[in-house]
Amino acid sequence: MNDEARQLSVSRSGLALAGEQEGEGPALVLVHGLTATRRQVVHGSRALPRLGYSTISYDARGHGASDSPPAGTGYSYTELVDDLEALVEQLSPQRRCLIAGHSMGAHTIAAYALAHADRIAGLALIGPVYAGVPTSEEDLAAWDRLADGLEQGGVEGFLRAYDHGLDPDWRDTMLRFTRARLELHDRPGAVAQAIREVPRSEPFGALPELEFLELPALLVASHDEADPSHPYAVAEAWAARIPGARLVSEPPGKSPLAWQGGRLSRELASFFAQGDVVRRLEE
Repeated sequence: MNDEARQLSVSRSGLALAGEQEGEGPALVLVHGLTATRRQVVHGSRALPRLGYSTISYDARGHGASDSPPAGTGYSYTELVDDLEALVEQLSPQRRCLIAGHSMGAHTIAAYALAHADRIAGLALIGPVYAGVPTSEEDLAAWDRLADGLEQGGVEGFLRAYDHGLDPDWRDTMLRFTRARLELHDRPGAVAQAIREVPRSEPFGALPELEFLELPALLVASHDEADPSHPYAVAEAWAARIPGARLVSEPPGKSPLAWQGGRLSRELASFFAQGDVVRRLEE
């Protein structure tokens, strides 16, 4: 295996998405969450390429090193899905791919899968938040406060807006993780725009639409004590709707599986090595 990540750029409609590809084998695309970058899906773990996957990660529009959206465009899930489609068609044009996404990334890949299930061999949905209804006005106001904090005070301003009501047992860890991901963005103003717009977009309609996802799916849930912003009940509801989906999580009281890059990578690799996924890869 080549241990060097190969830098890549995907262009679509005047927008350049920055990313990297590492390893040889079936294509496995990683899609990150809101305010994160490509580094945060498996948190720097290199287990997936070493386990035989050509691992592709990219920064969503406006995040990390990727371009801000062109004038007249923004951060709707339609646009995020179109970006993902362009990447898949460029980097895995002939074969089905594997795909995993966290939070906003989970919503993006679910919407992509609903339209392009034939392009996917297996799907891993990590920490979904969307419950099939529009975001409440109270939650939108909270997102707007975070955007204001980032615009007016940079990373420190965001953290001040974020540091309210956190569980004392997990507060320091959550603030450390949040600071680390925010410091990786080239364009904080674009991230602030995303913070306002993404929660106002819906990846698909009501949760029953997930019943049409007839392909192997893994749901990774987090318990609410450590990660209340990704409710366990939502991941559980998604797993109940997707035919044959498997639900995994960490034991109660432990650090979320979604935060443990090495362990999460091994969980993903184990799922993607299952017979029904392998058969779809080979078809």
